[in-house]
Amino acid sequence: MNKSDVPAFIHSHALIDEGATIGSGTRVWAFAHVLKGAVVGQDCNICDHSFIEGKVRLGNRVTLKSGVYLWDGVIAQDDVFIGPAAVFVNDLRPRSRNWKNCSETLLKEGCSIGSNATVLGGLEIGRFAMVSAGAVVTRDVADFALVVGNPARFRRWLCRCGENLDFRKGSAACACGRRFRLKGKSKVEEVGL
Repeated sequence: MNKSDVPAFIHSHALIDEGATIGSGTRVWAFAHVLKGAVVGQDCNICDHSFIEGKVRLGNRVTLKSGVYLWDGVIAQDDVFIGPAAVFVNDLRPRSRNWKNCSETLLKEGCSIGSNATVLGGLEIGRFAMVSAGAVVTRDVADFALVVGNPARFRRWLCRCGENLDFRKGSAACACGRRFRLKGKSKVEEVGL
């Protein structure tokens, strides 16, 4: 049986509104709620007590741990990890009954958001970047960057496997075999395996 032929698993205590799209092989656990219009890709894991609003898009193999609420405007590409109780803000000027539009937040391929981190709306978290637990992200995060603290600040560069990168003369090699090049002070590119 092909992986794309595996039906989604929906726990008997999960709420999936009619008009929500759940990809094959995805698991939605107890007390998760997915609203009409939301799109969840293939082979995702949506843990207990999660909420996905209608204008949210999740790619394939996304992990959403317990207690995460994704509001309109959050887009997560493939292989994104979102830790327990991470918070995503989509309205930078909230007022009761004054909903005009929401900010779009883009979580790029392979990035990880640590537990209890807060990400303000309108930002991009780069490919394979990592936001530490409890960080408050107030600006875009570069590909392969680790950010920590409140407000979140750059700490170091990471490989897509999660190991630290030690740049010497503008290049780095990870123990996993991947190689990287530093471009200026704020950009890293993967140059091979």
